[in-house]
Amino acid sequence: MINLNGVPMLQMTLAMAIFGSIGFFTGKTGIPAVELVFVRCICATLFLSFCWIVTGQQKVEVWKKREVVQTIICGVFLVLNWVFLFKAFEEMSITVAITLYNLAPIFVLIIGSLFLKEKMTVTALLAIITCFLGSVFIIGIRSFTSLTEFVGSGFGWAILSAVCYAMTMLIGKEITGLSAYAMTFVQTSIGILMLFPFMNFTVFVGLSDSNWLYIIGTGLIHTGFVYYLFFNSLRKLATVVISALVFVDPVVAILLDTIILDFHPSGLQTMGIFLIFGGIVYTIIGGESKTV
Repeated sequence: MINLNGVPMLQMTLAMAIFGSIGFFTGKTGIPAVELVFVRCICATLFLSFCWIVTGQQKVEVWKKREVVQTIICGVFLVLNWVFLFKAFEEMSITVAITLYNLAPIFVLIIGSLFLKEKMTVTALLAIITCFLGSVFIIGIRSFTSLTEFVGSGFGWAILSAVCYAMTMLIGKEITGLSAYAMTFVQTSIGILMLFPFMNFTVFVGLSDSNWLYIIGTGLIHTGFVYYLFFNSLRKLATVVISALVFVDPVVAILLDTIILDFHPSGLQTMGIFLIFGGIVYTIIGGESKTV
C-alpha cells in the first residue's frame, strides 16, 4: 500500500534527482546553450500546456494585469538563468558550475536587503560571508585581465545564472493568483520569443542519433516531466521539506561529474564547495532562506 502523504515527497525527490543530471545531458547534446534552451522552452510549453488543459485549470485562471507583467519579467530571468547555466557547463566542470549556481538563495538575501529593505539578520550575514569565502576558494586568486575574460571563463556565467535564478525567486513569490501551469506557459512562451532571433538552426544539422536522444531527453524529461513533478508536489510540501530536497539536485550533479566524467576538484575547491553548501544550509536552519 502506497502512503499517499509520501507521494509529493517522492515526486519532489525524483524531480530534483532528474534535474541533477541535466549538466551531464547538456554535454551530450552537441548543441550550444541558446539552442538547447530554445528546445527546452518549446518542450515545456507543449508538455505543461497539455497538463494545464487536462487538469482543467485553464478554465478557472484569474488573469490580473499586474501578475501577468510580473510573470513575463520572471520568465525573462528564468530563461536567462537557463542560458547562463548551460554556458557555464560549456566552460567548466558541472560540479563547480552547479555549486556557484546554488548561491541563488544567498543572492536573494543580498538583493532583498539592498533593494527591498528587508532586514539583514546575523544569520544571513554569516551565511553570505561563508558563501563568499567558498566562492573565492572555488574560483581561486587569479588575475582576470577583464570582465569579459572572467565571464567567459565560466565563473561569470555560473554567477550570472545564480543572480537570475534569485530574481526569478524574488519576483515569482509575489505571484499568487496564477496557477503554476499558467506561469510556466507564459514564461516558456516568452523564452521562445526571446531566443528565436538568436537561433542558429544549422547546429541541428548533422547531429547523431545519440545527440538527438539527449536533446529530446533534456526537453521532455528535464523540463516538461520534471516541472510537472515539481509543480504537482510543490504546494503539498512544507517549506523546510522543499528546502532540504532541493539539495538532491547538486548531490546528483556532483556525483555524476566525479564518478562518470572523472572530475576531481582541488583541495581549495572542495573546501569552497563545503563552505557554500554549509552557508546555504545555515540559512535554512536559521529560517532565513525560503527556497522553491
